[in-house]
Amino acid sequence: MMNNLEKLKLGLQKTKNKLFTGLTEAFTGRAIIDEEVISRLEELLISADVGIDTTEQIIESARYNLINNNGRDEASLKKSIFDEFKKILESTNNNYVNKKEHVKPIINLIVGVNGVGKTTSIGKLAYLDKKDGKKVLICAADTFRAAATEQLDIWANRVNVDIIKGDIGADPSSVAYKAVEKSISEKYDITYIDTAGRLHTKNNLMEELGKIKRVIEKKLLRAPDNTYLVLDSTNGQNALTQANEFKKVTYLDGIILTKLDGTSKGGIIFQIAKTLNIPIKYIGIGEGLEDLQQFDPDSFINAFLN
Repeated sequence: MMNNLEKLKLGLQKTKNKLFTGLTEAFTGRAIIDEEVISRLEELLISADVGIDTTEQIIESARYNLINNNGRDEASLKKSIFDEFKKILESTNNNYVNKKEHVKPIINLIVGVNGVGKTTSIGKLAYLDKKDGKKVLICAADTFRAAATEQLDIWANRVNVDIIKGDIGADPSSVAYKAVEKSISEKYDITYIDTAGRLHTKNNLMEELGKIKRVIEKKLLRAPDNTYLVLDSTNGQNALTQANEFKKVTYLDGIILTKLDGTSKGGIIFQIAKTLNIPIKYIGIGEGLEDLQQFDPDSFINAFLN
């Protein structure tokens, strides 16, 4: 059985191949880094969705090493990339301090557009928590889509956790209220509340999320503990657009980035971290129950750059 680091390496293979096979090819026949290699690196980073700002940061560091003769071989260039990537991820994630681990129940709102893997992520989060000995409740507050409730129901049965559901068309905030009420009275450790992802009706989304948060606060006597945004890494730049839209309507405590194993443009993670300054909390690297991993910058960089 593979450990988490081996799974991570495998899950990032498509992006690694695109970036580092190309870099090795750019180095073929050259003893030292030159401007042609750096130009090729720039193209590779942008094509992997690393982003313009992040790419400029890495290129600037590579050029500094080139000018100052701080190692001009392939290994030195890869180390330069490694250091810049690590700096980006660590600076974002170090800004986040979870001060709420001691409270019960922890109430987590899960937001994101339809189709990014919200229900799957909730199911896998519930599985991880259940495996950790926690008492978990799932709430299907996306009452506008029967499929969303059905999928969450399947996940609740699969991972053996409880679920609160509302009728189709019911007020989402009333379903969320019942979930918080049950969480408190029956002493759950953690609750995940799914929300609708109709980004094209932004005003309605803002009103709905605002109402859900207000009813939670009324019953819980504090705001929801975390609001996590689920993004699909295969969406590339669209994922970044979605994040910016959600950031306008609600405070985000973290990002769950799914389907990293399904894209050669996994560099989007660095762009998300740098431009949004929101910590990456979990990453999806496969379809298995344990293929949603808590994000650790060091492990990610080691797996990504080997």
